[in-house]
Amino acid sequence: MSKKVLVVDDEKTIVKGIKFSLEQDDFVVDCAYDGEEAVDMAKHHKYDIILLDLMLPVMSGLDACQQIREFSNVPIIMLTAKGDDMDKILGLENGADDYITKPFNILEVKARIKAIIRRSAKATLDDKCLQFGDLKIYQEYRRVFINDKEIDVTVREYELLEYLAVHAGKPYTRDMLMDVVWNKDWDFKGDARTVDVHIRRLREKLEANPSEPQYIRTKWGSGYYFQA
Repeated sequence: MSKKVLVVDDEKTIVKGIKFSLEQDDFVVDCAYDGEEAVDMAKHHKYDIILLDLMLPVMSGLDACQQIREFSNVPIIMLTAKGDDMDKILGLENGADDYITKPFNILEVKARIKAIIRRSAKATLDDKCLQFGDLKIYQEYRRVFINDKEIDVTVREYELLEYLAVHAGKPYTRDMLMDVVWNKDWDFKGDARTVDVHIRRLREKLEANPSEPQYIRTKWGSGYYFQA
């Protein structure tokens, strides 16, 4: 999906140049020419990043940045005049994520935008992550990583792992796990040892030594549990 950028500058030739260049890289670009318009657009549209000039009419870039921060965590890159270190510091203190000095190279602008969007996306992902040592479970995306390497798991394997991890430390019998994970799809009552097969496969995929599991353990007489 294309990323959406708001470019804010009162110099229309600069806005036009940035817009054209970003669109070549499949960005969707909206434009604003003063601080008040920027705040209004940020309120009514969802952007992946905002490129915001410091010196703007109606409302300054600093004030616009401050107001946007009251309702949004969208990444903001400030455009500042070359050598104005205090402006850079004020921009960062008022909620900007980065700054670029004018005159700038458009290739640098695009590189900064892409880097910040990548970091922002990763942060969002990490906010919805269950992490246990080297193991990460991204619940919203139903993905599993070990040492930042994605592990290929089936739907049932993921659901079993997620349930045990969410309830870490609590042991569950085969029947309990069948009822929770397989639920209405359990058309073979009595064949609960299918849980054992899925546990074995998970251990083979997740554990450095499956015979001495670190994550999914067995409590004899009680069932399986996840060691946090």
